Amino acid sequence: MPAPRSVTAVDTGRLLLRDLENNGEDDSPAAKKPKSEKFPLNSCEFAAAVAVFFLFATGLFCIYLTMPASEFGRIKLPRTLSDLRLLKENLSAYASNHPAPFILGYCSTYIFMQTFMIPGTIFMSLLAGALFGVVRGILLVVFNATAGASSCFFLSKLIGRPLVSWLWPEKLRFFQAEVSKRRDRLLNYMLFLRITPTLPNLFINLASPIVDVPFHIFFLATLIGLIPASYITVRAGLALGDLKSLKDLYDFKTFSVLFLIGFVAICPTLLKRKRVYE
Repeated sequence: MPAPRSVTAVDTGRLLLRDLENNGEDDSPAAKKPKSEKFPLNSCEFAAAVAVFFLFATGLFCIYLTMPASEFGRIKLPRTLSDLRLLKENLSAYASNHPAPFILGYCSTYIFMQTFMIPGTIFMSLLAGALFGVVRGILLVVFNATAGASSCFFLSKLIGRPLVSWLWPEKLRFFQAEVSKRRDRLLNYMLFLRITPTLPNLFINLASPIVDVPFHIFFLATLIGLIPASYITVRAGLALGDLKSLKDLYDFKTFSVLFLIGFVAICPTLLKRKRVYE
């Protein structure tokens, strides 16, 4: 095509690197590009994010140091089901013999991953089911997911607005409009979002404080709304050896059930809108 070549991800990465090397004072054509294409955080915001990250990481590392050296060497964040099965075998005895230190380490790791949007919490949920069973596993997963989402909420409240606006501008405008329309029944709408996969949980955690979702509504919707999905994942952890792929967790039947529960949660909002239009 005769039109100018579009900016690819590689091009964007090169431009960002050039900006950093020149301390943001690049007089090349890249500097004249729209502001939305540049890294959105200023130096103070970036420093704050790094400081919070290292504060959490230091606390997590100190907790790991309390573990026996033999167990510490076996710890590896799982990235595949094979990694998860190996981790379960390595930690089963330690979890049984030292439940309190293990749960402290497990919770700290889960909350750290959830706060800083590190992929892999689904493996942690499966591990909870494999090691603790359904009831205790659900309690652990819901507690950690809610605590991590809350930490992510406040972190986004501190520095998240430019980042979310840069990453998901259209999705953020859509979310803002939907929240504005449902202020009177916002808890029902947030429950619907948490129960169903309509919007990614990562986006909900980051965008909620930006669109002025009150924290108590965010907290309740997260605490209650994550229970169905947590049950599915934790229960699957009981049969970890039979699980062939993460795709097996959410088939058409599972999605149908989640959307049915979500529809029940949002029904009061829909009924109220219908009465208003009548």
